[in-house]
Amino acid sequence: MRSTIDHAATPASALLALDCSTERISVALCVGERAWTHEGAGGAGASGTLLASIFALLAEARISVHRLDAIAFGRGPGAFTGVRTACSVVQGLGLGANKPVLPLDTLLAVAEDARKSCACADVWVAMDARMDEIYAAHYVHADARWRQLSAPALYTIDAFDAVRRQQPALAVAGSALTAFGDRLHTDTGLVVPDAWPSAQALLALARAAWAQGEAVDVAHALPLYLRDKVALTTAERDALRAVKATPARTDVIAEHRR
Repeated sequence: MRSTIDHAATPASALLALDCSTERISVALCVGERAWTHEGAGGAGASGTLLASIFALLAEARISVHRLDAIAFGRGPGAFTGVRTACSVVQGLGLGANKPVLPLDTLLAVAEDARKSCACADVWVAMDARMDEIYAAHYVHADARWRQLSAPALYTIDAFDAVRRQQPALAVAGSALTAFGDRLHTDTGLVVPDAWPSAQALLALARAAWAQGEAVDVAHALPLYLRDKVALTTAERDALRAVKATPARTDVIAEHRR
């Protein structure tokens, strides 16, 4: 799905922004006050469609990578393969065209999407991290910019509910609302389950980051990982199955799960 929209922007800015940390990919391009966006299926297939989507937007705008001022990207947290794909593509484009990059927190893009759709200025973002866990962060929008109150972190459901009680927000946004349903205690405040790192949200953050001088060398196009380990080795899985067959050894099971 593509659309052409108008935004306020620095007149000379030409920015590309992309994210594939969820089951969908987002690509946005602005040249001055004009912008083009593309959103489509991502997930495991993101590596096969991201570059084609980027170059289709560049062709539509009649601009080359070499004319860009910077390339923005969602650095995570999010799907392991998607985050790595985004970083790899940005590194390749940035190195090839000698362009700086604008690393964007993916959770902040979700907050921006919620703000755009529901005027939420105080948001806990909660994204499904699989493995019964949540990627979450707390942001407040004031004076035309976002402020981070709690940095992106990985939570269990109970831990997220606890930290949210200690630091309440007016809204909760993100895919964890759908993934966990009633297991998340969201009986108060606004909920925005369909908020995600949309192309328009990415572009808004990219423009703000560029205007604030946050561009860095392409060597810093690195992912934000919050989970050190996403899978067990074969030997670890075999050992865990053996341990599970002996209920009394719960201490060993806990060690394997850490």
